[in-house]
Amino acid sequence: MPRINLLPWREQERKLRRREFGVAAIGAVIAAGVFVLGGKLLYSGWTDAQNEKNNLLKKEIVKLDAQIADIQDLENRKRRLVDRMEIIEKLQRKRPEIVHLFDEIVKTVPDGIYLTTIKQNSNKLEIHGVAQSSTRVSTFMRNIDSSVWMDNPVLQVVESAKDSATGGSNFTLSSDVVGVDLENGGQTTVKKVAAK
Repeated sequence: MPRINLLPWREQERKLRRREFGVAAIGAVIAAGVFVLGGKLLYSGWTDAQNEKNNLLKKEIVKLDAQIADIQDLENRKRRLVDRMEIIEKLQRKRPEIVHLFDEIVKTVPDGIYLTTIKQNSNKLEIHGVAQSSTRVSTFMRNIDSSVWMDNPVLQVVESAKDSATGGSNFTLSSDVVGVDLENGGQTTVKKVAAK
């Protein structure tokens, strides 16, 4: 039987396999590089798109913050205007009060008394005047007590008028102002006078 030498064929087969393995390995490395590069490019694209969205959101947030500041400024202006309007409304409701109060003072002052100073501080009146006698001051206080617009007269000072040619007494008394309820739209509330 003849002998066939298969060694050169095997050697050629090994070289061919090595070459195929090298080509496959290089192809796998290239494919892995392409895959990694593609993944990196895709991830970079996603990151860039998200960064653009974030920047857009930041710009919109800055705009909204400016709008919120404008709205808060408008709210503060509105609140100040409403406060001013309420003050003006209260003053408008109080306008007739002084007329009624002076009319009531004229009605309560008896003969023999003339007033020198009337000062109002909030709901308190301070009245300075000259009376012919202390009974006239007592009558004046009773008239104030029975008045619709004044109440609680308190005599503070009574002294004889030394510089007056007619004599008499200087007096100072205070009284509460009543009759207008500003919280109820300026309605006149009549004070109930208890029998004394």
